Order: sequence, then C-alpha cells, then structure tokens
Amino acid sequence: MMTSLKMLHGLLRMVNDGVLLVGRQIAWIAMALMVAVIVIQVFFRYVLNGALPWPEEAARALMIWMTAVIAPSAYRWGVFVSIDMIKDALPTVLRRMLELALLVMSAVVLGFLLWHATKHFNSGFIFKSSALKIPLAWIYLAMPVCWTLMLSVTAELVVGFFGRLVGEEEDFPRATPPAILGTE
Repeated sequence: MMTSLKMLHGLLRMVNDGVLLVGRQIAWIAMALMVAVIVIQVFFRYVLNGALPWPEEAARALMIWMTAVIAPSAYRWGVFVSIDMIKDALPTVLRRMLELALLVMSAVVLGFLLWHATKHFNSGFIFKSSALKIPLAWIYLAMPVCWTLMLSVTAELVVGFFGRLVGEEEDFPRATPPAILGTE
C-alpha cells in the first residue's frame, strides 16, 4: 500500500514537474509578447496617431493564456493569496481535516469548471475573433488546459496528503517554488 502510494505520488510529481515547467516557459514568453504588442500599440497610437485594430485583442489572448499556464504552478506551490489564521489556529487533526475537505472541494469545482470550459471551447469554433480572425476556440482552450493541469496538481496534493498522513513526511515531499520567487 505505502509503496503504491509513494510510486503514484512520484509519478504525479514527475509529470507535474515537467508539464508545469513547460507551462511556466510559455507564461513568460506570453508575458514578453503581451508587453511587446502593447508597446507596438502605444507607438502606433500616440507616435504615429493611427491605432492598429489587433493589439488589444492579441494582448488579451496572451494574458488569458499566460494566466492559464502559470496558475497551476502557483496552486501547487501554495502561493495563492489565502487567509490562514483560522487554519493555523486549529488543532492538527482539525487542520488536516480542513485541508482534505478543501482539496476535495477543489477537485469537485475544478471538474465542474473543466466540463463547462470544454463545452465552451467546442462552441468557440463557430465564431472568429473580430481583429485576429482566428476561431475563438483557440483562446477558449486556455481554460480547459488550466483546469486539467490544476486537477493534476490536486491529485498530487491529495496523494501527498494521504502519504504524509500514513507514512513519512520525507517520502511525500511538497513541491516548492524556485528560490527566485523569494517565498522562503
């Protein structure tokens, strides 16, 4: 039992490490492109006095994708904004029960969001964006990607939670953000 749990956690951790690393690389590229597109629009609008029709739409699509691929890493690292004073005031057993309840609720909500986002993505092939002239589905795809990655992270967190509950803490390490984020 413990070996299977440890192997499952290791597999989820390895998959999430790789996929989320790719997501973080896509996020910084999307951020750089978004800034470049905005600078281009500012130049055309205020220097050349002729705004382009596509930069706002392109910047918005890049921001949506950037958020969708970076949010799962933030969720995994536990760096979303949260109010911890109630959780921290609880005894260990109640704190663990609350943590598990929140993970289960997260999985349910993420599953619901994924279901709706997939339906929305499929309907996006009917319409094209007004300025970029691409099917809106390619912008809408960001949400199913985000929710799928967050569900994968939730699975890792749940398996790690149970592993730490019945096994050794060091056998089920928590993912930690890179030192560059300054969260230590």
